[in-house]
Amino acid sequence: MEVIYPRCAGLDVHKQTVVACARIAGDGPPLQQVRTFVTTTSGLLALADWLESFGVEQVAMEATGVYWKPVWHVLEGHFEQVLANAAHVKNVPGRKTDVNDATWLADLLAHGLIRASFVPPVAVQELRSLTRTRKQFVRERSAHIQRIEKVLEDANLKLGVVLSDILGQSGRAVLQAIIAGQDDPLRLLACVSTRVKATRTELLEALRGHVSPHHRFMLKLHLTHIDALDHAIAAIEKEVGQGLEPFRQAAALLSTMPGLSAVSAHVVVAEIGIDMSRFATPGHLLSWACLCPRNDESAGKRRSTRLRRGANWLKTTLVQAAWAAIKVKGSYLQAQFHRLRARRGAKKAIIGVAASMLTAAWHMLRDGTEWQDLGATHFDRADAHKTANRLIRRLQQIGYAVSVVPV
Repeated sequence: MEVIYPRCAGLDVHKQTVVACARIAGDGPPLQQVRTFVTTTSGLLALADWLESFGVEQVAMEATGVYWKPVWHVLEGHFEQVLANAAHVKNVPGRKTDVNDATWLADLLAHGLIRASFVPPVAVQELRSLTRTRKQFVRERSAHIQRIEKVLEDANLKLGVVLSDILGQSGRAVLQAIIAGQDDPLRLLACVSTRVKATRTELLEALRGHVSPHHRFMLKLHLTHIDALDHAIAAIEKEVGQGLEPFRQAAALLSTMPGLSAVSAHVVVAEIGIDMSRFATPGHLLSWACLCPRNDESAGKRRSTRLRRGANWLKTTLVQAAWAAIKVKGSYLQAQFHRLRARRGAKKAIIGVAASMLTAAWHMLRDGTEWQDLGATHFDRADAHKTANRLIRRLQQIGYAVSVVPV
């Protein structure tokens, strides 16, 4: 097999150590040198010097958790690095050792058999870390709100029945009064705003319960945690605003798409970046985002078309945005959803809409253009003859004789 990279290396990265195999191709059998380094900064600098002593130009490593990141940062700028998906570079079963893994990576890299994973620039990586942390904190906040509802139900306080938001102005005032030791329904009712739609009788019944000191302690505990999360989310929002400065124009373009809010646009930019030259076609981006059917065929039969696992942060954001986009009346995305749902069901239809939104994002970021809606009649215009035949068949099925005269 042809050697593409004569001087390369494979790294088997772990938490405390990294096993390096330098592979130097010559006239005869390739020279392979293996050495183990610690993953401290001094150890990684020694690794870089050791690789440079052999004239190594390309380095490959597996994406193992977060352990590859410090190795990548230290070696960046010194070598051409390739990050491999661990599932794509498995060795022959029964031969797995650290040395064999490093040697196997070096051999694959030498013959150009490793498909490099997408590693965004540092600025995009930092923005991605912020947006993912923000989403985690929002999820934690929602979980604590549900725990507060659980405590209230245990105390037989039906606050969630009469208030749409138990942490709104009225809900928080009632919770603070309960924590302070108040349990009289009339006094708790005084904390509720007059704009609440529930009647006075309904509010009194909802606020009559059996509150114990344990309930007050748990409510105070969860409210304190929610306040801390609100403060952290606000700090992240401020940091995202600063980190988004180089990508603000791209995020503004994406936010013109129906269903894609400013927050969702920030997530898309953080996940895929703004340089679309990394993805040759929109299909490559859809495949990377795991928004296209998998290939699972045997004996000429398609066994499964389920989506591959991966890109969860981007995929969930796009699906949520797709559910919002199909509510825009008279839009292309809404027409596409109804068209697909009739044949494939709602779940597959919403994935198709999300894939269309990501495809549009690829073109918008590449060309620097805003969203241009094709309209709800796009599919009818695209194949007018097919649409006419379908409507004629439908009229004939319900008992009409149809004669078509072109205008």
